[in-house]
Amino acid sequence: MALSLKDRFKLSRFISGGKATKQKIKLGHQNIFILPTLRGLGFVVLIFILLLIAFVYNNNLAYLLGFLLASVFFISILHSFKSLAGLVISQSHCQSVFAGEAVGFEIIVDNPNDIDRLNLQVKLESVLSFCLKAQEKNHMMLYLASDKRGWLDIKTVTLSSTYPFGFFRAWSPLHFSARALVYPKATEVELPFPEAEEGNTKSVLTQQSTKGSEDFYGLKEYQAGDPVRHIHWKAFAKGQGLFSKQYGGGDNLSELWLNYDQAAGHNVEERLSQLCRWVIDAEKTGLKYGFTVAGVKLEPNHGIVHYQKCLSALALF
Repeated sequence: MALSLKDRFKLSRFISGGKATKQKIKLGHQNIFILPTLRGLGFVVLIFILLLIAFVYNNNLAYLLGFLLASVFFISILHSFKSLAGLVISQSHCQSVFAGEAVGFEIIVDNPNDIDRLNLQVKLESVLSFCLKAQEKNHMMLYLASDKRGWLDIKTVTLSSTYPFGFFRAWSPLHFSARALVYPKATEVELPFPEAEEGNTKSVLTQQSTKGSEDFYGLKEYQAGDPVRHIHWKAFAKGQGLFSKQYGGGDNLSELWLNYDQAAGHNVEERLSQLCRWVIDAEKTGLKYGFTVAGVKLEPNHGIVHYQKCLSALALF
């Protein structure tokens, strides 16, 4: 699609690219930009000095060398452009993570032509260097730091090259519409699961399980008579209180309800962080857990689909 003169010289096109898109982007004269590098500017100074010497001393050999170097300089502009022209870049999948972890965005760089592409670089937050052979396709994972829950949009991906001599840098800013869901960061404080409301769930342990089949279920406040070996000494050492570990056989575990109002915390983020910890722990222990937050109510279940639904509700709270 042809660009108007106003759109062609928008500063944003040189930095962040055009509008966000899900489609494949083919590189060409509309989205490839070229500027000389410091090495290229130094080469221009060298050519100027040679031509000045040739003029002062009327030296034909100096003229010849100066014009030869100048021709190499200008021809390298074309080769820098061709190092990117014709490449096809598309977005692939992205993965959900917990806040504070790096989000991975996968992009695909396809070289459908019969020429090798050398000295290529792709940048999101860090720079990744690579080369492409003729008719080769490369899948690359780029990482972006996450600091809060919710949707995280991918920033501008920049594909560049300084081929062949490093005199010019050709680059193309690519703006994709990919985004990843960032879950709340789970708290490191190990608190017991919320106590069951009357009539809302069955007893967690229906019978005493044998030691060989015991699985860790959660924590509860220590009561006189609880086995000393079940005391959670790590929490006690951190000054979090005295808790006892609860164990039960896999067949004896029942349903559990996780509710926003029962989560401990001084603000919304701390409560969501605690709920996130309970969801992770309940899924690990194989419990069937129900989930209620912000009008979202999920019946007790377990498995990867239920687990992701719960975390997604927390992320979008």
